[in-house]
Formats: sequence, structure tokens, C-alpha cells
Amino acid sequence: MNNNQTCGQAAIALLETYGVDTVFGIPGVHTLDFYRGLADSAIRHVAVRHEQGAGFMADGYARASGRPGVSILITGPGVANAATAIGQAYSDSVPLLILSSVNARVDLGKGRGRLHEMTSQQAMMAPLTAFSRTILDPADLPTAMADAFTVFEAKRPRPVHIEIPLDVLAGPAAGAAPRPPAGQRPALEADALDAAAALIQSSDRTVIIAGGGTIEAGGPLRALAERLSAPVVLTTAAKGVLPDGHPLCLGATLSLSATQDFLRSADLLIAVGTELAETDSWADRLPLGGRLLRIDIDPATLTRDYAPDAAILGDAGDTLTALMERTGAERAGTPEGRIPAEELTRIRTLNRESLKPLQRKHAAVLDVLRAALPEDGMVATDMTQIAYTGNTYFPCSRPRSWFHPLGFGTLGYALPAAIGAKLAMPSRATVALAGDAGLLFTVQELATAAELGLPVVVLLWNNDGLGQIAGDMVELGIPEIGVKPRNPDYLALAKAFGCDAVRPDSLKDLEARLRAAFTADRPTLIEVRQDAPFLRD
Repeated sequence: MNNNQTCGQAAIALLETYGVDTVFGIPGVHTLDFYRGLADSAIRHVAVRHEQGAGFMADGYARASGRPGVSILITGPGVANAATAIGQAYSDSVPLLILSSVNARVDLGKGRGRLHEMTSQQAMMAPLTAFSRTILDPADLPTAMADAFTVFEAKRPRPVHIEIPLDVLAGPAAGAAPRPPAGQRPALEADALDAAAALIQSSDRTVIIAGGGTIEAGGPLRALAERLSAPVVLTTAAKGVLPDGHPLCLGATLSLSATQDFLRSADLLIAVGTELAETDSWADRLPLGGRLLRIDIDPATLTRDYAPDAAILGDAGDTLTALMERTGAERAGTPEGRIPAEELTRIRTLNRESLKPLQRKHAAVLDVLRAALPEDGMVATDMTQIAYTGNTYFPCSRPRSWFHPLGFGTLGYALPAAIGAKLAMPSRATVALAGDAGLLFTVQELATAAELGLPVVVLLWNNDGLGQIAGDMVELGIPEIGVKPRNPDYLALAKAFGCDAVRPDSLKDLEARLRAAFTADRPTLIEVRQDAPFLRD
């Protein structure tokens, strides 16, 4: 490290040692020394239009690449603006590194009316992160950075916030320690593995529920499922970990009644890399009729809500591989150890037939999107009805292809997340699937995408309102209040940002527009209205 560096410059240099190649942010008076470091760095800075966009772009970058997304934020309002995106990443176990400034050490907690001052910025960030740390001594920065990457590499990946007071940020850096070895994942306990293997060997109808924690464990998951002839139900975060076309895959259908009924018939459920949370199944309690084996890298998840008959603390891939070594193949080929293929076909049929009229409209559009999108294409979605249908309906053949804001459930995610994903994986076609209301939360990031010349497609489902909430109000006998806001002309708005914009007049036209947009030299907004004539029943 250059002995003449400021602490802000040293922070950027440390990012380079960890392989960071992109950061998202907006320069401000309190972050200038970070930008002094960026000026001398090979790291790409993406200038966003709102700090919430910086957080969502970092999230999309992380989900697409598997590497931490990094945002640089200014004290106070910058951090607060990004809090929604950071909360979403926390809920969905996405690795983000948030570097921010904070008021000078002498001012912390004083309430002196300093620019951007908060009573405790760290306290605001603590519930949204694996940890939030203030660097009071520049010598502590390398350790904080190492601790952050240990979370990303060896624990449940969640956001980390490191804030540097203004006087420390602009002051001299301390000597940097070498990058420590990657964090070590929890060691697997032989007794826990043996107990789990015994459960598996004594079970005839085993079903696997695989969550986002299996995103890098597709090979071991497939191997164990095939060894046991065990059907696999995915959570939305795990879409594509086992291809939807695999004969044992029931897709991300944990919320559908036919799949939930099927779970009752299992004598063993293996829940791996999943919290079994409300937003995974939209059930207060899943109907788990048999015994339960839980596998997770997060100790709290092993016993929360559903008490297991056996539990293993560990990385999903490591654990599934170890179970393969302990599980004999002799049961896999026996009739009592296999759920008939016809039973799985029946469940898939029931799930397809459960689509309601509006969902069939969604399905028509999603079918066209699937046909036009290359196999490795990526879709970042918003909290919108067509995405809810897509969570269970849209097929994926590989992981890191479908990104949905699950637990926190924030609007405005799709567009900036798609931008971040495209920047991480520029060769992969990328779509933001958004509703009209959600798009307006972060529509300003069209300017970012246009400035970068990104061929991101915004597939806009326009129902002129908050369709899900309006329907809920009607169902509950509540007057429809605040769910029919006035919309802009989305085609004109997109063009004003320098994007192409079209409204297809048929499903065939939609497919052609999508294919053309994937190779354009700018973003394209494609508006599909819910009341379009070609979508009428």
C-alpha cells in the first residue's frame, strides 16, 4: 500500500485485492476520498441516479455473478436512500458490501447539526446487515474488510456495512495486512451426517426442498436426488438449480396446492438451504407429514419454525456430497424407494391447470419471453402480478437466471437489478419484468442504462394501477383507495431517457421485438397492456 494514501484511497485498493471490479454510487462531498481512490483504480464506477438504484444494482450484480456487489454511499441521506435495497439483500441472502462515509469522530452522536448528520447511522444499518462497523482507526480497515469477505465466502451471505468517519477517510491510511485466506465454512460433524444418512436409508418416499442456499450446489443436489429417486421442489430463489425439464424436478411450485398436498405423502423431507419462510410457500405452515432433515449454513435456520428430526450445519454442496458418500445406492432402484413418474406428471398437470384467467394472460406473455430469451438469459422481476405467476410458471434450466425480491418484497427492484446483472454478465440477454406502479419507483435508472448503452429490456406489464392490492381490497370489501394512480405515457417517458420504446400488437410481434431488443445498442421498453386485444380470453 502506498504510504501517502488516504484511508479512502486505501479502501478502494483493498477492494481491488478482493477482486472487486465494479462499484455503484453517486459522488458527494462526503465521499470524495473514495473517488480519489477510484481515479487511480481499474475498478469501474457506475454512476446511478438514486442511491436505492445503487443498492439494487449491486444486488443484481451479486445474484448474476455470485460475487459481492459493492456500493459507495454518502453519509445520512445516501445510506438512508439505499436502506430499502440493503434490506432486500438481507432478506434474500445476497452478498453486498456497503462502503459509506459518516460524520467525523468528534461529531459522532453529538447532534450538532452537521451536514448529513444522523444520531447513529450504524444503528440504522445494523438490522439490515450481517454487521455494521465504524472505522475509528485506519488500522482497523483491513480487518473489517476481511471480516466482510468471510461473511460472503463462508457464512450466510448478507450485506455488510463499513462506515468511515470523514476525518479518518481523508486522513493517512495505515499499513494494510495481506489478504487473509478465504473464510472456512463450518466443518461437517460426522455424527450429524450419520444420523441424516440413517434417516434417508430408512425412508421410502423422500422429497427434497431446495432453497437459495443450493445455488452453487446443483451438481450434488442432482446426484443425491437421482440416487434416491427423490423429487425436488425448488423455492423461487433456487429456480434453475435443478433444470425444470429434469424428470425429478417439480419446479418452484412450493406455493401451489397440488405440490403442498404431495408433501404430505412424503415420509422424509430434506430441506436444504431454505428457511421454509412464509414467502417461500405463502402458507402459514407447510403440510410436512413425514420426518424432516434440515441442512443449512445458518445455525438459526436449522430449528426455526419446523423442528427437525435431524439437522446438519454446513454448506449445501459440501453436505450433499458427504451424504452421497454415506448413502447406499441399493434403495434407489427398489419400487418402495421410488415415487412413480406418473405421480409427478399428475402434480405438474394440476399445477398448470390451477392457473386463473389473469394468470393465463401472464402465461401467454411468459411463454413468448421464454421462447425469445436465450437459455442463459436473465430476468429480474418486480413485485408485480405477472412476476408472481412467473415465480411458479416460468421454466429455468440453470441457476442465477430469475431474480425476484422475495422476503422484503420491495417495489422498484426489477430495472436496477437488471442493470447490475447485465453489467456483471454482459454476454447474457437481460430482462427487467416490471409492473407500471413498480417501475416508477426507480424509473430514473433508465438514464443510467441508456448512458451505458446497455441492451436491457424492460418488459412492462401495464394494468394502470396496483392490481394485486386492488383485488385484495375488493375481496375484503374495502373501497379501492389509492390503487388507480395516474400513469405517464411510458413510451414517451422511455424515449425521453434515450431508450427505444414499443407496444406490440400481437404475441408474434412481442417475440420479434424482444429478439431485436437483445442486440440493440440501448435499452428498450416493451409495454404490454393487460387489456391488450391479443390477450383477451
